[in-house]
Amino acid sequence: MARASDSAYARLRSEILSWQLEPGTVLAEVELSSRLGISRTPVREALARLVADGLAEPQGGRGLVVTPVSVENVTELFELRQALEQQAAALAAERRDPAVFRTLQDELREVPALLASADPLHEAYYDLVARFDDAVDEAVRNPYLVGALNGVRTHLARIRRLSHDNPARLLEAAREHLLIVDAIVDGDVRLAADATRVHLYRSLQSTLGSLVGAGPWFSDSTPSQQKDVPAR
Repeated sequence: MARASDSAYARLRSEILSWQLEPGTVLAEVELSSRLGISRTPVREALARLVADGLAEPQGGRGLVVTPVSVENVTELFELRQALEQQAAALAAERRDPAVFRTLQDELREVPALLASADPLHEAYYDLVARFDDAVDEAVRNPYLVGALNGVRTHLARIRRLSHDNPARLLEAAREHLLIVDAIVDGDVRLAADATRVHLYRSLQSTLGSLVGAGPWFSDSTPSQQKDVPAR
């Protein structure tokens, strides 16, 4: 039973993050049970985990639906992200293994060539960013902080799918990441936190700019103001 609910959770989570299940889509136990080929109990357990993740929510008499995305959502997410990532960068600068971050320094300096490659999805770039996150997570030595960061990153992954990559912004972001890594290597706690704050401010502005007009599932309204979206 546990494995069935884990499998259902992983699949539904992936479908939400990739926008196969769009905001407002009704998550009906009976339909999902039939589609996934499992009983309703593991589906119910999977849905409970999605609610805990903030990826599903109750809505009136319709049961659970995929949560909407709005300017307010994104702004609130970045407020939390700033608090967590500034603290993580500061701790990483204090507790780091310099050799790990020197390797990241070298790779971040090669980002212009990486972005110039024939890779429209920029998978190598995003892999590098993920390894930067992993290195910081390991350096902070605080599982509670890392757990909170992982929750934020789940929603960031969903938003990134809706926004459009801007190569110029990716290059700028790589320079910002390099400044953070430089500070961590040098053990400069204050600079690591300040560089992270600047990076997240610019990231938020870029994200909001790319999302406005991105599609019918994103608007300037708050979640309670958005119209219901029919089930797929």
